[in-house]
This record gives sequence, structure tokens and C-alpha cells, in this order.
Amino acid sequence: MLGNVDIAPLEIAELRSIGLSAGLDIIGVTTAEPFAATLAEILRRREAGLHADMQFTFRNPERSTDPGRILEGARSIIVGAMRISAPRLPDAGTGWARIAAYARNDHYGDLRTALEAVADRLRAASFTARVVADDNALVDRAAAVRAGIGWFGRNGNVLVPGHGSWFVLGSVVTDAALPADQKVVADGCGTCSSCIDGCPTGAIIEPGVIDARRCLAWLVQAPGDIPLEFRRAMGGRIYGCDDCQEVCPVGRADRTAEGSTDTSADVEAVEVLAAADDDLLARFGRWYIAERDPRYLRRNALVVLGNTADANDPSVVRALTENLNASDPMLRRHAEWAAAELDRSDLLGESTQ
Repeated sequence: MLGNVDIAPLEIAELRSIGLSAGLDIIGVTTAEPFAATLAEILRRREAGLHADMQFTFRNPERSTDPGRILEGARSIIVGAMRISAPRLPDAGTGWARIAAYARNDHYGDLRTALEAVADRLRAASFTARVVADDNALVDRAAAVRAGIGWFGRNGNVLVPGHGSWFVLGSVVTDAALPADQKVVADGCGTCSSCIDGCPTGAIIEPGVIDARRCLAWLVQAPGDIPLEFRRAMGGRIYGCDDCQEVCPVGRADRTAEGSTDTSADVEAVEVLAAADDDLLARFGRWYIAERDPRYLRRNALVVLGNTADANDPSVVRALTENLNASDPMLRRHAEWAAAELDRSDLLGESTQ
């Protein structure tokens, strides 16, 4: 328990009730002490170059591991986990691009709304509270583990007992002294290595450690060209990669119960290539798009075409031809690769390059 408790147990129950009613599935409470071990591990991985150019986790770990930098006088963290829909789907169809489960809908918007409901109750009691979620302000996974939400899985995600890692995480940092959850969730992975074995690029280099330089979830967000060695492994992915979660046995029953369809899971690659910049940002602007530049979505869509499209589909031929003649050298390079993969090198002769 943290210091003097400002909130009575009945009021703690009220905070939990508010959060659950607002849409949270699990709530835990921990102290606002710095996450010293997490800071050391982030610095170790950064020194080893495992972060590539990823800034979200690695930009300012001294800040994100110290809740006192979020809120002066912070004493407690209320961690909320919200389940996301992740039905077990067949592969996307020919020429269709798959969106990772967490990015199909505005789950983080819903999460923030639920956390704000909890924060508002604290503010009404004259405490200060700040909501943090998906914004690099706090190491959310470390906070969730310390709050007893779950354990660190071998895929680097927080696994909730019986339910797996299909959750978005966020927190309320407050100056209220709350009784911290004392439970520690034991590691439930055992000898399972499904995620390590199932990663299409071998990005999980040791249990819980991801080499971002090989992780498709990062590569589809990163600026520049998709490295040649990973383009085929991208398959039909346009944003994110769920493979290390897909193969995890924890929570499989939940996913089976959700059925096998999701109309928000896929988008036609040629549709992405034909759309205007403003339309792409309006539809996908909540994603992490490098430099907020929609051409990176087109880059990804070209790789999807090269991996999955019907080489004789007129819309595919048109999209390739247009991008073979694009003013952007990056798009031309990816279109050339896609044409070659589809055995349509004849299209290269039709370009002006």
C-alpha cells in the first residue's frame, strides 16, 4: 500500500465501477514510483541498436519511466485495459491489404474516454488526474504489469490471464494516494515459443525482446524504402502485424467466440493507391504515418500488390503503370519491385523511367 491512503475502499470500488461502466475491461492500481528496471532495459536495447529509428518508446525514456514527470506530486497510477475485437480471420483476399486489429477502429479514442471518466471522478474529489494513453508519456505495459493486469509475454506484449494480449492499455496518473494492487501475475508462457517461432522475420530475438529493425509492425511505419529482404514477408499487410499474437494460445477461446469476419480488417490496395492525400489522412490519420505523408501508405500498398495481386487485373495494371511513372522515386522503386514480383516486367517498358 502506498503511504497514507486518501481514498476509502468504497471510493476505490466506485472508481472501478466508473471505469468498467465506461468500457474498461480490467482495472489495476499501482504506485507512481519510477520504473527503474524498465528504464535500464530500454537504454540497453537502444545501445544495442534494437530500436532502429523508432522514437515512440526510445525517444525520452527518462521521462516515460518517471510518472512524476507527467504530474508533479503523482502518487498513484490507475491502469485500464480495454479489449479490442480480434476475430480469427482468413487471409485477406487477392489484392486486399490487411490492417492490424488494434488499428481497425479508434480503440484508443474509446480508451481515453473511459479513462477520462475515472479521472473526472478524482477531479471532482479535488485531486489532480491526467490521462495518458498511446502518447509516449508513460511506459504503459510496465505500468500494467506492476498493476497486476498481466505478465510480459514472450512476444513483448502484456498477456492477460485467460484472455491474451488483445487489449489497448492506458493510465490515469493522479496525486491521490490509492491502495495499490499487491498481486503479481505469474509468467504463464511456460515453455511455449509459438510467437518466437511464428514471427515471419525472426524479430523476436529472445523472449520479450524485439529487434525493431526486423519487426514488420515497425517497418510499415518507418520512413524510407521497405528493405528488400522483408518485402515478401510483408505479405498482404498494409499497417501493423499481428502474427506474434495470432499464434499465441492464451485467449484463443475469446477470439473463436468473436467469429471469423471483420469488415474493417481489409482495404483494397488499388483503392489506397488511387485515393487523394486528404482522403487517406481523413480515413487513416490516427495511424502512425511517417512524416504524416500518405505516400508511405501507397508504398505499403505497392508491396501488397506485389505479394498478393492478380497480375492481369486491369485495375492492378493501371495502378502499377501510374506508379512506375510517378514523380516520387520511392514509389517508382516499389512499383518496379511489385511489377517484377508479379512477372509483369513488360510494364517497365511502358514507363518513362
